[in-house]
Amino acid sequence: MAGNQLGKTWCGGAETAMHLTGEYPDWWTGKRFDRPVRWWAGSKTSEVTRDGVQRVLIGEPKDESQWGTGMIPQARLVDWSRRQGVADALDSALIKHTSGGVSTLGFKSYDQGRQKWQSETLDGLWLDEEPPQDIYMEGLTRTNATGGIVYLTFTPLLGMSDVVAMFLEGDSPGRSVTQMTIDDAEHYTPEQRAVIIASYPEHEREARILGVPSMGSGRVFPVTEEAIVCDPFQIPAHWPQINGMDFGWDHPFAAVNVAWDRDTDTVYVIKDYAVREQTPIIHAAAIKAWGDWIPCAWPHDGLQHDKGSGVALKELYAAQGLAMTLEKATFDDGSNGVEAGVMDMLDRMKTGRWKVFSTCGGWLQEFRTYHRVDGLIVKERDDRISASRYALMMLRHASLKPRLERLEMPNLGVA
Repeated sequence: MAGNQLGKTWCGGAETAMHLTGEYPDWWTGKRFDRPVRWWAGSKTSEVTRDGVQRVLIGEPKDESQWGTGMIPQARLVDWSRRQGVADALDSALIKHTSGGVSTLGFKSYDQGRQKWQSETLDGLWLDEEPPQDIYMEGLTRTNATGGIVYLTFTPLLGMSDVVAMFLEGDSPGRSVTQMTIDDAEHYTPEQRAVIIASYPEHEREARILGVPSMGSGRVFPVTEEAIVCDPFQIPAHWPQINGMDFGWDHPFAAVNVAWDRDTDTVYVIKDYAVREQTPIIHAAAIKAWGDWIPCAWPHDGLQHDKGSGVALKELYAAQGLAMTLEKATFDDGSNGVEAGVMDMLDRMKTGRWKVFSTCGGWLQEFRTYHRVDGLIVKERDDRISASRYALMMLRHASLKPRLERLEMPNLGVA
């Protein structure tokens, strides 16, 4: 999922060419085939497939002398057949594989309907531009018998569609998402990026430049990313800091490091961390690297007892040297409502009092997709944001870095 004109179609074409030819670069750690493969590639219409997928793989459609100048070298292009009724469009192509056999590539389009995506058994499928869910599921089914792969390259202009939701909200170990923003596209200069960004309507801007689904009113934080992101800088010694922690195993354990400019009442998220299925020893080692003097705010489930040791979860982290706050995260009045914490964060974002270092990529990815359905916050992929909320709730316990000559820490409510 990427913005417009950032190179996602070239990436899809490059991988497809690797599998069809068997020519993989040494650095490639993805799936490899040591035999000829059967592959499909497609897009919205026959014309879009021709001008996008076919052009990238084969070469300029309108000039047959250029066929073999795409991602698939001319020496590997054995034969092809044309599609009837669409000028310069191919129906299929045969590609010589390094094993000595011949791979088959078929060109498809979504407007052909679901039935045209049935029957065949495939090793792989490349979908360029977001497909309807029935096309995606039918294509996925084609690879079941071979243990093959399906990959999609698109800009999520349809918002949180069924297909996007399967990747962002689902918990399938067989799916993953790579997001690319205009800042990752090094073929643009900073000046060109600024012109491109300004050319898009504001309501489409995040989808077209960041590859973020257009959430509309469903977004929990309906503010632009530019309004909260800042470049990293050295935190002044007089700014207190606090960490927030969100416990997890199946979903990631997450932590953030927060600094507080008390003069302007601005909160800065300066570091983030998240990992699945790791122990308190591993988590604590990562967090202590930020400073073992920093208080750590934690949620109510920190009072739950570990099944193996019988020790409260927050005590396991304290035993590893983290300065865990004495009490679970609450507001000054003792409440701990999610909506209240979220609204506090949103108010700060809108008034310029919530900033995030640009190096906190995981936090920003959660920010981009944090949304509501029927008015309720979707509790998926929000671990770093939850950790930030706990830190914000306990901001009153933020601590200054102790000076070297100070012999002991003041009592700031930490264990």
